[in-house]
Amino acid sequence: MFSAFRKAATEVTIFHHPSSPSSQKALNMLRSAVSGPYPPTKSTSPPLDFKLEVVEAPPTPDQLKTIMSYVSPNSTLSVFLSAHPSTPSGSEAPQSASAIHNIAAHNPNVMKWPIVVDWTKGRVSIGDVEGVQSILETLRKQRDGELPQEEEVDRPKGWFS
Repeated sequence: MFSAFRKAATEVTIFHHPSSPSSQKALNMLRSAVSGPYPPTKSTSPPLDFKLEVVEAPPTPDQLKTIMSYVSPNSTLSVFLSAHPSTPSGSEAPQSASAIHNIAAHNPNVMKWPIVVDWTKGRVSIGDVEGVQSILETLRKQRDGELPQEEEVDRPKGWFS
């Protein structure tokens, strides 16, 4: 009866920079995945079901810390920095999430765009359109039942179990 309350919609955020071609491409992919058939080559497929949030700003320091927890354990904060000539490097490179946020807020060219985050499943793609395709493909496999079902998270515990 209340099974609809057990499964929250997947939340995906794209930290988007409009002048970045890869960010534009990723945004178009995400929008078409929720509004049209997915995969687009199979017209009978339904759209993917996820909540898309578009943010035209760099992630906050807290968001950067959370995103880092989704990236491989050997990665450093430099994973967010682009190869743009204005990006500080060496001893001048930012060493904290706050420093990266502040630099990117003043000069968006130092950040790799887009940053796409699946907050529900803890997946991220940084500056990589192929990573966005991978996130979408995983969502498709979940929708189509190709991945094992996860255990219900909202089961009562203790006295009620």
